[in-house]
Amino acid sequence: MTVLVADDSRIMRNLLKTYIRELDVGRCECVDAENGEEAFRLIQTRQIDLMFLDWNMSTSMTGLDFLKQIRSIDIYKSVPIIMVTSEIAKANVIEALKAGATDYISKPVDQKIFKDKILKIVDKIDKQKK
Repeated sequence: MTVLVADDSRIMRNLLKTYIRELDVGRCECVDAENGEEAFRLIQTRQIDLMFLDWNMSTSMTGLDFLKQIRSIDIYKSVPIIMVTSEIAKANVIEALKAGATDYISKPVDQKIFKDKILKIVDKIDKQKK
């Protein structure tokens, strides 16, 4: 399984990758991007099975823009995409879910909540691959 973590904070990218590795979900490769443009380039060169996106990244393509754009690509219509962001207003959560986000995790990230949500998604991915 290949996981993409897109966030303009290197610290946040490293934290999420550490949390993912600690889940011990088998063979898992984490790749990261510091903005939407870099993330978009990555998805064109490799198949991504799960994505974590920050809403606000320091470029012209926000996480929400990336989400909307990627959902228009056939192979990524059903890939789980989790927004991990400080944008926690109810309207923002609704907007992200309507745009195709699978789930939403607010910052600061609680490791237990992260683990619970991700294990459910990884289990679903594993069942689909069998």
